Amino acid sequence: MSMLAALVRRYDRMAAKGDAPVPGYSSEKIAYGVTLAADGSVVDVTSLGKTVKGKHVPEAMTVPQPAKRTVGVAANLLWDKTAYVFGAADPAKESKRAAKKGLRPGAEEFAAFRRRQHESIGETEDAGLKAFLAFLDGWDPEAYESLPLAAQMLDANVVFRLDGERNWLHERPAARAVVARSVSGGGGVGLCLVTGEEAPIARLHPSIKGVRGAQSSGAAIVSFNQSAFTSYGKEQGENAPVSEYAAFAYTTALNALLAGLRNRVQIGDASVVFWAEPEGDEEPYDGEAIFAALFGGGEKSAEPEAEPGPDSAAQERDLLNALALVAKGQPVPGLSINPATKFYVLGLSPNAARISVRFWLETTIQQLAERLTRHFEDLRLEPPAWRDGRAPQFWRLVYCLAPVRRSDDGRIKDMSRDEKDRFEKSHAHIAGELTRAVLTGARYPVSFLSMILMRFRVDREIAPLRVALIKAVLSRANEEVPVSIDFEERNAGYRLGRLFGILERLQAAGLGRRNATVRDKFYASASATPARIFPSLLRNAKNHSKSVRSKVGAGLAEWFEDRIAEALSGSSTAFPKTLRLEDQGRFAIGYYHQREAFLTKTTAAPKELEAAENVDNTEE
Repeated sequence: MSMLAALVRRYDRMAAKGDAPVPGYSSEKIAYGVTLAADGSVVDVTSLGKTVKGKHVPEAMTVPQPAKRTVGVAANLLWDKTAYVFGAADPAKESKRAAKKGLRPGAEEFAAFRRRQHESIGETEDAGLKAFLAFLDGWDPEAYESLPLAAQMLDANVVFRLDGERNWLHERPAARAVVARSVSGGGGVGLCLVTGEEAPIARLHPSIKGVRGAQSSGAAIVSFNQSAFTSYGKEQGENAPVSEYAAFAYTTALNALLAGLRNRVQIGDASVVFWAEPEGDEEPYDGEAIFAALFGGGEKSAEPEAEPGPDSAAQERDLLNALALVAKGQPVPGLSINPATKFYVLGLSPNAARISVRFWLETTIQQLAERLTRHFEDLRLEPPAWRDGRAPQFWRLVYCLAPVRRSDDGRIKDMSRDEKDRFEKSHAHIAGELTRAVLTGARYPVSFLSMILMRFRVDREIAPLRVALIKAVLSRANEEVPVSIDFEERNAGYRLGRLFGILERLQAAGLGRRNATVRDKFYASASATPARIFPSLLRNAKNHSKSVRSKVGAGLAEWFEDRIAEALSGSSTAFPKTLRLEDQGRFAIGYYHQREAFLTKTTAAPKELEAAENVDNTEE
């Protein structure tokens, strides 16, 4: 099934439940309502919506479908911005076209709006529509400042109603008949490529709104606005015939997905939406909810997560257990999920006035669960790389590739929103490749490995999530990588990483806390050119061991010497001159395992170790 056909089916399901507007209408953000007297005079202006954190949030209202706007003037039917409705526009946004013609801001728009209403409504006996036309004929744009809430209303969307009535003008039966007459876009009849039926072809498709980075007025997935895009003398939508109904349906469904929080996530510059398509009357909510939690549904997912609650680890285990059951095709207790239910994932990115399809996945809930389960298994390390009890969502994996910034006292600083935006723009392809690899089960890009190793060298932050992503890249490439510390592993990179972790801990025991550690000074060169660095590190280790003997005692020194001997026992007598990228990745994994093992019972250290490390020598 094509992407557009799946979206049309999504709309049909929404419409059957009354959750979607009928053709000719769409959900738009309306900020103000104007009450008219029977003679067309303005009685009152009412603010619609609510105030959130001091900011006015408009009301989502079903209104006649907006006109397609690019750079020209195009008026909506029965509602619009103040520039069209009242002829009042923000002088700071005055168009070059109006200035060139010597017109005041909003003059062209108001004339177009009045003309559109008269042409569409025509002669009418409806009291509300007659009052509306009388308002347009008698309105003087110079009187805008005298209206209530004039300053706040400027450039906002406005609807109308007749004084003494609760319904808005566009909700009146006579207005609905007007909208029905105006639905046709003027195209001919042809074979719709989406539905396969003979139907009126849409000349222009409605705009898609909500794709981050695209035009706020909306952008198009299907458009032909240059002669180079046309063929055989066809114009606009005739080049890829889609019926007016299908065009309305797929754009309505997609706009609803983009406007929600549960079924969308921002990954880099890609706005990703996902939905399930169950058979019959089955509800898709349980299946969608599991993947929403894993994907991190909502625009807010690009922001740092709140501190986890006390039972977040248990909730995460329940979520991953449910995912594993779905992957095996088994029922999930308490949830209604059919593993065979179709599931779709669509990634969209901005491209000037158009929208690019970054990726499109058509699968089943079970197949997607299998791929996500494999993804988390590829990331799995022991101890876990995610300490907050929650498996990493996509955006966290992308951001772990970003440079680490530190404050003056050495603490890691969170990325600001501007820094995240710049990183996302410069690494947009990385987010897309990561998402595609996870969702399709393909290999992770090898570039991830080189990027993380570069970050290790530059900012010296061997973060657990970075190490987990290295392990995932190697595992997906069919490389054998230990999940937890493996004392029998003979790979040189892994054993040298473990040895480096032991030497770092020995230095801390011998010298206490220092401004610069072995890792800060030598990690980059030790992981790339071991033969140049490790002989020197082992010589220094003897000095550190002497310090431990004199400060703490022979027991702790001998314990470290045994650990060093064990790490060296599986390697050849000569250190390798260089390590290839894959082995540098294993070096990081070995270092992580050894560092974390000191904190567990795996390699329990003598009690004297903690006391020796806490001696403060940072001023030396």
